Amino acid sequence: MVSTPSDGQRAIGASPLRHDVLRDIIDFGLTVEDLGPRRHGRAATVRPRRFLGIDWPSGRDPRPTELEVEPEPSDPLPKADVVIITWTVAELRALADVLTPGVDSASRWYRYDRNFESFLPSIRPGAPARNAQRLASYYPTRIGSRKVLCVKSELHLNQDGVRTGDGTATLPVAELIRQIVGEAKPKLVITTGTCGATFREHGLGDVAITRGATFLLTEEFANEPYADTAYRSDTTIPRRRLTSARKMMAGFAGELTEPDFVPPSVDYPWEGPPLTGLHHEPHMRIDGDDFDAFHPILSTDSFIFGTTGNGLEELGCGVEMGDAVVGMVADELGSAAPGWLVVRNFSNPAINAALPLTPVNMQTFWSHWYYVTYGYWTSVNGALASWAMV
Repeated sequence: MVSTPSDGQRAIGASPLRHDVLRDIIDFGLTVEDLGPRRHGRAATVRPRRFLGIDWPSGRDPRPTELEVEPEPSDPLPKADVVIITWTVAELRALADVLTPGVDSASRWYRYDRNFESFLPSIRPGAPARNAQRLASYYPTRIGSRKVLCVKSELHLNQDGVRTGDGTATLPVAELIRQIVGEAKPKLVITTGTCGATFREHGLGDVAITRGATFLLTEEFANEPYADTAYRSDTTIPRRRLTSARKMMAGFAGELTEPDFVPPSVDYPWEGPPLTGLHHEPHMRIDGDDFDAFHPILSTDSFIFGTTGNGLEELGCGVEMGDAVVGMVADELGSAAPGWLVVRNFSNPAINAALPLTPVNMQTFWSHWYYVTYGYWTSVNGALASWAMV
Protein backbone atom coordinates (compact mmCIF):
# COMPACT_ATOMS: atom_id res chain seq x y z
CA MET A 1 0.00 0.00 0.00
CA VAL A 2 1.44 3.38 -0.99
CA SER A 3 0.60 6.92 0.06
CA THR A 4 2.27 10.24 -0.70
CA PRO A 5 2.45 13.06 1.88
CA SER A 6 1.07 16.42 0.80
CA ASP A 7 3.37 19.14 -0.55
CA GLY A 8 5.46 20.90 2.05
CA GLN A 9 5.70 17.95 4.42
CA ARG A 10 9.41 17.39 3.88
CA ALA A 11 11.03 17.99 7.25
CA ILE A 12 14.28 19.85 7.65
CA GLY A 13 16.49 18.17 10.21
CA ALA A 14 19.16 19.78 12.31
CA SER A 15 21.89 20.01 9.68
CA PRO A 16 23.25 17.40 7.29
CA LEU A 17 26.66 15.98 7.94
CA ARG A 18 29.28 15.84 5.22
CA HIS A 19 29.47 12.56 3.33
CA ASP A 20 32.83 11.70 4.90
CA VAL A 21 31.22 11.71 8.36
CA LEU A 22 28.31 9.70 7.04
CA ARG A 23 30.87 7.17 5.84
CA ASP A 24 32.33 7.14 9.34
CA ILE A 25 28.94 6.04 10.65
CA ILE A 26 28.70 3.25 8.07
CA ASP A 27 32.30 2.04 8.42
CA PHE A 28 32.97 2.69 12.12
CA GLY A 29 34.97 -0.31 13.35
CA LEU A 30 35.88 -1.56 9.86
CA THR A 31 38.92 -3.87 9.73
CA VAL A 32 41.14 -5.22 6.96
CA GLU A 33 39.47 -8.61 7.47
CA ASP A 34 36.10 -7.08 6.60
CA LEU A 35 37.42 -6.10 3.18
CA GLY A 36 39.27 -9.34 2.45
CA PRO A 37 38.05 -12.76 1.36
CA ARG A 38 36.34 -15.18 3.72
CA ARG A 39 38.65 -17.46 5.67
CA HIS A 40 36.87 -20.73 5.05
CA GLY A 41 37.48 -24.41 5.57
CA ARG A 42 36.23 -26.50 8.45
CA ALA A 43 39.71 -26.56 9.96
CA ALA A 44 39.64 -22.79 10.35
CA THR A 45 39.50 -21.53 13.91
CA VAL A 46 35.94 -20.72 14.96
CA ARG A 47 35.78 -18.47 17.98
CA PRO A 48 33.32 -15.80 19.08
CA ARG A 49 34.35 -12.20 18.50
CA ARG A 50 32.41 -11.34 21.63
CA PHE A 51 30.54 -13.69 23.95
CA LEU A 52 27.33 -12.03 25.10
CA GLY A 53 26.10 -14.78 27.44
CA ILE A 54 22.47 -14.44 26.38
CA ASP A 55 20.02 -16.66 28.30
CA TRP A 56 17.89 -17.88 25.40
CA PRO A 57 14.50 -19.55 25.91
CA SER A 58 14.83 -23.32 25.63
CA GLY A 59 15.15 -24.48 22.03
CA ARG A 60 15.06 -20.95 20.65
CA ASP A 61 18.76 -20.11 20.62
CA PRO A 62 20.13 -19.14 17.18
CA ARG A 63 22.21 -21.89 15.59
CA PRO A 64 24.53 -20.71 12.80
CA THR A 65 24.72 -23.19 9.93
CA GLU A 66 27.86 -23.68 7.86
CA LEU A 67 26.93 -24.46 4.27
CA GLU A 68 27.88 -27.98 3.21
CA VAL A 69 29.56 -26.77 0.03
CA GLU A 70 31.71 -23.64 0.14
CA PRO A 71 29.89 -21.15 -2.13
CA GLU A 72 31.63 -18.90 -4.58
CA PRO A 73 30.93 -15.18 -4.02
CA SER A 74 29.12 -15.19 -7.37
CA ASP A 75 26.75 -18.01 -6.38
CA PRO A 76 23.09 -17.24 -5.66
CA LEU A 77 22.01 -16.89 -2.05
CA PRO A 78 20.63 -19.93 -0.22
CA LYS A 79 16.89 -20.19 0.36
CA ALA A 80 15.55 -18.93 3.67
CA ASP A 81 12.26 -18.41 5.48
CA VAL A 82 13.40 -15.02 6.79
CA VAL A 83 16.04 -12.56 5.56
CA ILE A 84 17.41 -10.05 8.09
CA ILE A 85 19.31 -7.16 6.46
CA THR A 86 21.57 -4.73 8.28
CA TRP A 87 23.72 -1.87 6.99
CA THR A 88 26.70 -0.65 9.04
CA VAL A 89 29.75 -2.33 10.53
CA ALA A 90 28.59 -1.79 14.13
CA GLU A 91 25.18 -3.24 13.25
CA LEU A 92 26.84 -6.20 11.53
CA ARG A 93 28.98 -6.95 14.59
CA ALA A 94 25.91 -6.94 16.84
CA LEU A 95 23.79 -9.04 14.47
CA ALA A 96 26.58 -11.62 14.16
CA ASP A 97 27.26 -11.77 17.90
CA VAL A 98 23.55 -12.32 18.61
CA LEU A 99 22.30 -14.44 15.68
CA THR A 100 25.46 -16.20 14.43
CA PRO A 101 27.29 -16.64 17.76
CA GLY A 102 30.79 -18.05 17.38
CA VAL A 103 31.01 -16.98 13.73
CA ASP A 104 33.10 -13.83 13.33
CA SER A 105 31.44 -11.70 10.67
CA ALA A 106 34.73 -10.17 9.47
CA SER A 107 36.45 -13.44 8.63
CA ARG A 108 33.74 -16.11 8.42
CA TRP A 109 30.61 -14.67 6.84
CA TYR A 110 30.26 -15.58 3.16
CA ARG A 111 31.06 -12.91 0.58
CA TYR A 112 28.49 -12.09 -2.10
CA ASP A 113 29.28 -10.40 -5.43
CA ARG A 114 26.73 -11.96 -7.77
CA ASN A 115 26.27 -9.80 -10.91
CA PHE A 116 28.60 -7.23 -9.36
CA GLU A 117 29.85 -6.01 -12.75
CA SER A 118 26.33 -5.10 -13.81
CA PHE A 119 25.95 -2.95 -10.66
CA LEU A 120 29.16 -1.00 -11.15
CA PRO A 121 27.89 1.65 -13.63
CA SER A 122 25.33 2.75 -11.04
CA ILE A 123 27.81 2.89 -8.11
CA ARG A 124 29.92 6.02 -7.79
CA PRO A 125 33.70 5.93 -7.20
CA GLY A 126 34.74 5.51 -3.58
CA ALA A 127 31.46 3.90 -2.47
CA PRO A 128 31.69 1.14 0.19
CA ALA A 129 30.73 -1.58 -2.30
CA ARG A 130 33.56 -0.57 -4.64
CA ASN A 131 36.02 -0.62 -1.74
CA ALA A 132 34.84 -4.04 -0.59
CA GLN A 133 34.45 -5.34 -4.18
CA ARG A 134 31.17 -7.02 -3.31
CA LEU A 135 27.49 -6.36 -2.77
CA ALA A 136 27.05 -7.97 0.63
CA SER A 137 28.11 -10.63 3.09
CA TYR A 138 25.82 -13.24 4.65
CA TYR A 139 25.49 -16.22 6.95
CA PRO A 140 22.65 -18.72 7.50
CA THR A 141 21.32 -19.50 10.96
CA ARG A 142 18.34 -21.32 12.44
CA ILE A 143 15.88 -20.07 15.03
CA GLY A 144 13.62 -22.92 16.06
CA SER A 145 12.46 -24.53 12.81
CA ARG A 146 12.98 -21.42 10.69
CA LYS A 147 15.85 -20.88 8.28
CA VAL A 148 17.17 -17.34 8.63
CA LEU A 149 19.64 -15.58 6.34
CA CYS A 150 21.53 -12.71 7.96
CA VAL A 151 22.78 -10.20 5.37
CA LYS A 152 25.00 -7.13 5.62
CA SER A 153 24.55 -4.83 2.61
CA GLU A 154 27.50 -2.93 1.16
CA LEU A 155 25.09 -0.73 -0.83
CA HIS A 156 23.51 2.32 0.81
CA LEU A 157 20.90 4.88 -0.18
CA ASN A 158 23.16 7.89 0.46
CA GLN A 159 26.56 6.48 -0.57
CA ASP A 160 26.18 4.90 -4.00
CA GLY A 161 24.22 7.14 -6.34
CA VAL A 162 25.58 8.33 -9.65
CA ARG A 163 24.01 11.69 -10.48
CA THR A 164 21.55 11.52 -13.39
CA GLY A 165 20.06 15.02 -13.13
CA ASP A 166 19.09 17.76 -10.72
CA GLY A 167 17.93 15.87 -7.63
CA THR A 168 18.02 12.49 -9.34
CA ALA A 169 20.51 9.63 -9.09
CA THR A 170 20.90 5.89 -9.45
CA LEU A 171 19.67 3.67 -6.61
CA PRO A 172 21.53 0.33 -6.89
CA VAL A 173 20.49 -0.82 -3.41
CA ALA A 174 16.96 -1.31 -4.78
CA GLU A 175 18.27 -3.80 -7.34
CA LEU A 176 20.18 -5.60 -4.58
CA ILE A 177 16.96 -6.01 -2.56
CA ARG A 178 15.23 -7.40 -5.67
CA GLN A 179 18.10 -9.85 -6.18
CA ILE A 180 18.11 -10.98 -2.53
CA VAL A 181 14.35 -11.58 -2.55
CA GLY A 182 14.50 -13.35 -5.91
CA GLU A 183 17.21 -15.78 -4.78
CA ALA A 184 16.46 -16.42 -1.08
CA LYS A 185 12.65 -16.53 -1.62
CA PRO A 186 11.87 -15.45 1.97
CA LYS A 187 8.40 -15.17 3.43
CA LEU A 188 9.58 -12.21 5.54
CA VAL A 189 12.28 -9.53 5.18
CA ILE A 190 13.40 -7.61 8.27
CA THR A 191 15.52 -4.48 7.93
CA THR A 192 17.28 -3.61 11.15
CA GLY A 193 19.95 -1.37 12.66
CA THR A 194 20.51 2.00 14.24
CA CYS A 195 18.31 5.07 13.92
CA GLY A 196 17.65 8.37 15.62
CA ALA A 197 14.62 8.77 17.86
CA THR A 198 12.02 11.41 17.08
CA PHE A 199 9.77 11.14 20.17
CA ARG A 200 11.12 12.60 23.42
CA GLU A 201 9.86 9.61 25.40
CA HIS A 202 11.76 7.06 23.27
CA GLY A 203 15.08 6.45 24.96
CA LEU A 204 18.55 5.29 24.04
CA GLY A 205 18.48 1.56 23.24
CA ASP A 206 14.71 1.33 22.77
CA VAL A 207 13.64 -0.57 19.66
CA ALA A 208 10.90 0.61 17.29
CA ILE A 209 9.03 -2.04 15.31
CA THR A 210 6.89 -0.66 12.52
CA ARG A 211 5.15 -1.71 9.31
CA GLY A 212 5.61 1.68 7.68
CA ALA A 213 8.47 3.40 5.86
CA THR A 214 8.55 6.79 4.14
CA PHE A 215 11.16 8.43 1.92
CA LEU A 216 12.16 11.88 3.14
CA LEU A 217 14.60 12.87 0.39
CA THR A 218 15.91 16.43 0.24
CA GLU A 219 19.25 16.23 -1.59
CA GLU A 220 20.47 13.88 -4.32
CA PHE A 221 17.05 12.15 -4.70
CA ALA A 222 14.86 15.19 -4.02
CA ASN A 223 13.31 15.17 -7.51
CA GLU A 224 12.84 11.44 -7.89
CA PRO A 225 9.18 10.39 -8.25
CA TYR A 226 9.41 8.38 -5.01
CA ALA A 227 11.00 11.23 -2.97
CA ASP A 228 8.03 11.58 -0.58
CA THR A 229 6.43 8.17 -1.01
CA ALA A 230 5.21 6.14 1.97
CA TYR A 231 4.84 2.36 2.09
CA ARG A 232 2.91 0.02 4.36
CA SER A 233 3.35 -3.68 5.05
CA ASP A 234 0.38 -5.95 5.76
CA THR A 235 2.57 -8.18 7.94
CA THR A 236 1.24 -8.89 11.42
CA ILE A 237 3.75 -8.09 14.16
CA PRO A 238 4.31 -11.33 16.11
CA ARG A 239 4.10 -10.77 19.87
CA ARG A 240 4.70 -14.16 21.42
CA ARG A 241 8.43 -13.60 22.06
CA LEU A 242 8.42 -9.88 22.85
CA THR A 243 8.54 -10.44 26.61
CA SER A 244 11.50 -12.82 26.27
CA ALA A 245 13.33 -10.36 24.04
CA ARG A 246 12.66 -7.50 26.47
CA LYS A 247 14.15 -9.53 29.34
CA MET A 248 17.26 -10.32 27.31
CA MET A 249 17.60 -6.67 26.28
CA ALA A 250 17.47 -5.66 29.96
CA GLY A 251 20.64 -7.67 30.52
CA PHE A 252 22.59 -5.09 28.50
CA ALA A 253 21.06 -1.97 30.06
CA GLY A 254 24.32 -1.28 31.86
CA GLU A 255 25.96 -0.60 28.48
CA LEU A 256 23.48 2.22 27.88
CA THR A 257 24.29 4.42 30.87
CA GLU A 258 25.09 7.92 29.71
CA PRO A 259 28.16 9.70 31.16
CA ASP A 260 27.94 12.04 34.12
CA PHE A 261 27.34 15.38 32.47
CA VAL A 262 24.55 17.53 31.09
CA PRO A 263 25.38 18.53 27.48
CA PRO A 264 27.05 20.92 27.41
CA SER A 265 26.16 23.17 30.39
CA VAL A 266 23.25 24.48 32.39
CA ASP A 267 22.97 27.33 29.90
CA TYR A 268 21.29 24.85 27.54
CA PRO A 269 18.44 23.43 29.58
CA TRP A 270 17.08 19.94 28.96
CA GLU A 271 13.33 19.62 29.43
CA GLY A 272 13.33 15.86 29.85
CA PRO A 273 14.55 13.72 32.77
CA PRO A 274 17.93 14.50 34.37
CA LEU A 275 20.77 13.40 32.11
CA THR A 276 23.46 13.01 34.76
CA GLY A 277 24.32 9.30 34.79
CA LEU A 278 21.00 8.49 33.16
CA HIS A 279 20.43 4.72 33.10
CA HIS A 280 18.23 3.26 30.38
CA GLU A 281 16.05 0.17 30.64
CA PRO A 282 15.27 -0.53 26.97
CA HIS A 283 11.68 -0.85 25.76
CA MET A 284 9.98 -2.15 22.65
CA ARG A 285 8.08 0.59 20.80
CA ILE A 286 5.44 -1.09 18.64
CA ASP A 287 3.31 0.54 15.98
CA GLY A 288 -0.30 0.58 17.09
CA ASP A 289 0.78 0.50 20.77
CA ASP A 290 3.38 3.21 21.40
CA PHE A 291 2.61 5.27 18.31
CA ASP A 292 0.00 5.19 15.55
CA ALA A 293 -0.31 2.00 13.53
CA PHE A 294 1.97 2.12 10.47
CA HIS A 295 3.64 5.33 11.70
CA PRO A 296 6.70 5.06 9.47
CA ILE A 297 10.42 5.04 9.79
CA LEU A 298 11.84 8.00 7.83
CA SER A 299 14.47 7.15 5.19
CA THR A 300 16.63 10.15 4.29
CA ASP A 301 19.45 10.88 1.85
CA SER A 302 21.34 13.05 4.35
CA PHE A 303 22.04 12.88 8.08
CA ILE A 304 18.80 14.26 9.49
CA PHE A 305 17.84 13.50 13.09
CA GLY A 306 15.04 14.19 15.51
CA THR A 307 15.34 17.04 17.99
CA THR A 308 13.11 18.30 20.76
CA GLY A 309 12.03 21.12 18.47
CA ASN A 310 11.90 20.03 14.81
CA GLY A 311 8.64 18.05 14.97
CA LEU A 312 9.86 14.98 13.12
CA GLU A 313 7.78 12.79 15.45
CA GLU A 314 4.74 13.99 13.54
CA LEU A 315 6.14 12.42 10.36
CA GLY A 316 7.79 9.27 11.66
CA CYS A 317 8.91 7.15 14.60
CA GLY A 318 12.63 7.33 13.78
CA VAL A 319 15.16 8.50 11.19
CA GLU A 320 17.60 6.31 9.22
CA MET A 321 18.88 5.96 5.66
CA GLY A 322 17.39 3.15 3.59
CA ASP A 323 14.44 1.12 4.90
CA ALA A 324 11.89 2.65 2.53
CA VAL A 325 13.78 0.95 -0.31
CA VAL A 326 12.53 -2.39 1.04
CA GLY A 327 8.97 -1.08 1.01
CA MET A 328 9.41 0.28 -2.51
CA VAL A 329 10.67 -3.06 -3.85
CA ALA A 330 7.89 -4.95 -2.08
CA ASP A 331 5.33 -2.62 -3.65
CA GLU A 332 6.84 -3.23 -7.11
CA LEU A 333 6.68 -7.01 -6.62
CA GLY A 334 3.01 -6.89 -5.67
CA SER A 335 1.50 -10.25 -4.77
CA ALA A 336 4.89 -11.95 -5.22
CA ALA A 337 6.48 -9.81 -2.48
CA PRO A 338 7.42 -11.18 0.93
CA GLY A 339 6.14 -9.54 4.06
CA TRP A 340 8.46 -6.97 5.63
CA LEU A 341 9.08 -5.28 8.96
CA VAL A 342 11.30 -2.45 10.16
CA VAL A 343 13.13 -3.16 13.44
CA ARG A 344 15.21 -0.11 14.41
CA ASN A 345 17.16 0.51 17.60
CA PHE A 346 17.64 4.07 18.84
CA SER A 347 21.36 4.85 18.87
CA ASN A 348 20.57 8.42 19.83
CA PRO A 349 17.60 10.03 21.58
CA ALA A 350 15.93 13.13 20.23
CA ILE A 351 18.67 15.79 20.45
CA ASN A 352 18.22 18.87 22.64
CA ALA A 353 17.04 21.65 20.30
CA ALA A 354 18.51 24.27 22.66
CA LEU A 355 22.04 23.28 21.65
CA PRO A 356 23.64 25.87 19.33
CA LEU A 357 23.96 25.42 15.57
CA THR A 358 26.79 27.96 15.12
CA PRO A 359 29.71 28.45 14.96
CA VAL A 360 29.82 24.65 15.40
CA ASN A 361 26.67 22.56 15.04
CA MET A 362 26.53 20.96 18.48
CA GLN A 363 23.31 19.12 17.67
CA THR A 364 25.05 17.26 14.85
CA PHE A 365 28.08 16.68 17.07
CA TRP A 366 26.02 14.99 19.78
CA SER A 367 23.99 12.88 17.36
CA HIS A 368 27.19 11.52 15.84
CA TRP A 369 28.78 11.03 19.28
CA TYR A 370 25.83 8.94 20.45
CA TYR A 371 26.13 6.65 17.43
CA VAL A 372 29.87 6.09 17.85
CA THR A 373 29.43 5.42 21.58
CA TYR A 374 26.27 3.30 21.57
CA GLY A 375 25.82 2.00 18.01
CA TYR A 376 26.95 -1.54 18.79
CA TRP A 377 25.10 -2.05 22.07
CA THR A 378 21.83 -0.56 20.84
CA SER A 379 22.15 -2.85 17.79
CA VAL A 380 22.37 -5.86 20.12
CA ASN A 381 18.88 -4.84 21.23
CA GLY A 382 17.78 -4.54 17.60
CA ALA A 383 19.09 -8.03 16.87
CA LEU A 384 17.22 -9.44 19.87
CA ALA A 385 14.01 -7.76 18.72
CA SER A 386 14.59 -9.22 15.23
CA TRP A 387 14.89 -12.66 16.86
CA ALA A 388 11.48 -12.08 18.45
CA MET A 389 9.98 -11.28 15.04
CA VAL A 390 11.30 -14.61 13.67
